[in-house]
Order: sequence, then structure tokens, then C-alpha cells
Amino acid sequence: MDGGQHPRPRAGSGASPAAVLLRDFVNTFDVESGSDAIGAPGPLAGWLADHDLVPRRTSADAADVETALVLREGLRAAMLGHLGTPPAETTPSAGDTPPAELEGAFARLPLRLDLSGDHPALVPLGTGTAAGLARLAAAVMESAADGSWSRLKVCQEGTCMWAFLDTSKNRSRSWCSMRVCGNRTKTRTYRARRRTARDGDREPGRGTS
Repeated sequence: MDGGQHPRPRAGSGASPAAVLLRDFVNTFDVESGSDAIGAPGPLAGWLADHDLVPRRTSADAADVETALVLREGLRAAMLGHLGTPPAETTPSAGDTPPAELEGAFARLPLRLDLSGDHPALVPLGTGTAAGLARLAAAVMESAADGSWSRLKVCQEGTCMWAFLDTSKNRSRSWCSMRVCGNRTKTRTYRARRRTARDGDREPGRGTS
């Protein structure tokens, strides 16, 4: 779906802060337009600060960007798994992080258990940008605890793959927008079936003398 048309959560939708954070992080890469909001050190540091994950003026470097991109696409791959049925076609580099790379990224973002507050919490051991990325890793556990993790999905339209929170009662939603991406997928499937049917109806040797 075009970046300007991606749906935003409705007020009162009950989306947990952790789930919204993870959704927004995955959506820093717009698959359809190819734009990346955290593809360089400056934009990455700015995005983390905008989401209160690091203090203002925190710097980032190329290694931080690499870790962030691996984490983001690993999360996209996990959300793809929540669909049950993967997209028929996907955009290269979107959601294709090997598990070993994702594990390596998590290893660079250590967390510790903090019992000093009202509720147990996972907090970063590191500082700076690494701490901000570690807070994203902690958000995965927070969303699992509040039940929203399994509702985080990626649009089944392979040219979109926009992350969204499935708030339907039976958790059956497959597209970020039925009006745009759902219709696009169904139209393509219908045309493919008609093309296959036409090919099957052709008589062998037809048109030859």
C-alpha cells in the first residue's frame, strides 16, 4: 500500500504501547516505496529519541544501523509467521533476516531483570543507541505478556508487508487494508485463475496446419 494510505490505529483500539512501538519500528521501512526511516546513523538516533527510547543528542554509528536493520527485519519475519499463510510474493530484503543473525542482534542488546518498580521489567544493560534498541527487544516480551504479540501481523499483500495490529475478535485479518491491499491481492488471484483456465481450455495443436 502506498505510504500515504497506510491505516493508523483508531483511538480506543486498545493497542498496547509495546505493540504500537514494535509496529512502528517495523514500519520504518516502506516496502512499496523502498524508503527507510532508519537507514543511516542520524535518522536512527532521531527515531529512537522521538519514541523516548534514548535521550536527545544520542549518537549512532554504522554498527548500530546494522543491528537495527537485522532486528527490524527479524521482527517482520516473526510477524509474517502470525499470518499463518505467507504472502505469495515478497519484496527482497523485507522479512528475510536469517534466525542466526537475529539471535546475534539480540546478543548485542543484553537486558536485565529489574524488580525495583511496581512491576518486574526488563531494562537494558548497555547505554546509548544499544540501550534504545534493547528496549525494543524488551517490548517483544511486554507484548507477549499483555497478549498483543500474536496479534502483530504483516500485510499479506507481498508488495506492501506493512505491520499492523489485528484487533478482530477471531484474529483473522490478513491485510492492513481490505479496501486497498485485500482487493489488490484478490484481483491478482482472480486474474491468475482466469489465465490458467484459458490456458487449460486451449486445444492441443490449435492454430497449426
